[in-house]
Amino acid sequence: MDNGYLILIVVAALVVVRIGWKLLARRRAPSSATKKPTARKPLKPWQKKIYTVYIFAKLNTRRYFRDRTAIFFTVAFPLIFMFVFGGLFGNNSNLSFKVAIINQSQSSFSKQFVTQAKSGKILRVSDDASLDQAREKMNRGELDAAIVLPGDFGTVKTGQAYPSGQAKIYYTQNNTQAAQTLTSVLEAQFKAINGKFVNTTMPFSVTSQQISGHSLSAFDYTFSGLLGFSIIGLGIFGPINVFPELKKQGILRRFHTTPLRVWQYFLSTMLSQALIGLFAMTVMFLAATFVFHLNVVGSLLELIAFLVIGIITILGIGLALGGWAKNERQVAPLANIVVFPMMFLSGTFFPRYLMPDWLQNVSAFLPLTPIIDGIRLIATEGKSFIDLAPQLGLIGAWALIIYIIAFRVFRWE
Repeated sequence: MDNGYLILIVVAALVVVRIGWKLLARRRAPSSATKKPTARKPLKPWQKKIYTVYIFAKLNTRRYFRDRTAIFFTVAFPLIFMFVFGGLFGNNSNLSFKVAIINQSQSSFSKQFVTQAKSGKILRVSDDASLDQAREKMNRGELDAAIVLPGDFGTVKTGQAYPSGQAKIYYTQNNTQAAQTLTSVLEAQFKAINGKFVNTTMPFSVTSQQISGHSLSAFDYTFSGLLGFSIIGLGIFGPINVFPELKKQGILRRFHTTPLRVWQYFLSTMLSQALIGLFAMTVMFLAATFVFHLNVVGSLLELIAFLVIGIITILGIGLALGGWAKNERQVAPLANIVVFPMMFLSGTFFPRYLMPDWLQNVSAFLPLTPIIDGIRLIATEGKSFIDLAPQLGLIGAWALIIYIIAFRVFRWE
């Protein structure tokens, strides 16, 4: 399915849901003339507190779906990143090289070799007439190498009963590794061709055997990190944008004059953000499955539960920053100090195993790192909550610390 068509389908689905919700709300809303007062049983004190949490969670959720900017940054923005990284890593499961094949031979074997190379999946052949043209493209990084077939390539020499020849691979210093791999690939292909003309017996050989039914693809690894990026947007950028604005308008000050408590306000925000997060990530999962063929190995229920835990944990950081700051000028630099280390050191966009050992040891204790690792282990390796005890323990410790700080620094105005 084309990526552009899928984006249009997702946008159309969101529009249809929004219109249907409005029509249903209008249809269900009774007129003022037909409303009849109904006697309700008085609520107990603990029921009033829970009902308050429910009402504020409902209001926060409604406010989100009415805010187009919030929907863009929690749904569309992560989708854009997913399509960018999916385009880079989603289709690289097959080894391929961008090469130019310059055939200087007129033999039928060389022509057949070029035809088969162009029809195969390993070599993506560029139409270049000379080595100089190919060299210019290699200098610009448009080609990995150039394969030159000399004039005697594929010809039957005197005293031989079969064609022979030697292909030459030209490459630049920046493409040394790709050229070495390409050389090995061509040697394997020529070895198979040589076996048709000359019978050879190899004293040593190698074989391969699959030991696992599932493996980690590049896109699967990246997608787990993109879910972590989405959690950052939901848990941090949401509160730091909303709370200062509510303080500026005096809304939180008016809340403070009511029996509303901080824990009730936090709990309602947690519930609404968890629902919003599941909605946003469902859209991401659908797009990843239909476009990039994402394969979730583990339990979806455990994955959903772990995502909720991750959202609630990171949300504490947003509640602490947004609850403490008086305005946007205070919260913006603090948010950048907190977000950027997690974004680049927790495996969000780049794998942590590429980092130095000391940096891996340090980044392992960032709040987002165990969340991304847990998502990846469930989605790609089928791990359960029992296997994720180290990640859950670190997440629980961070959640306790973060929410203690959030309750202490929260200000109503």
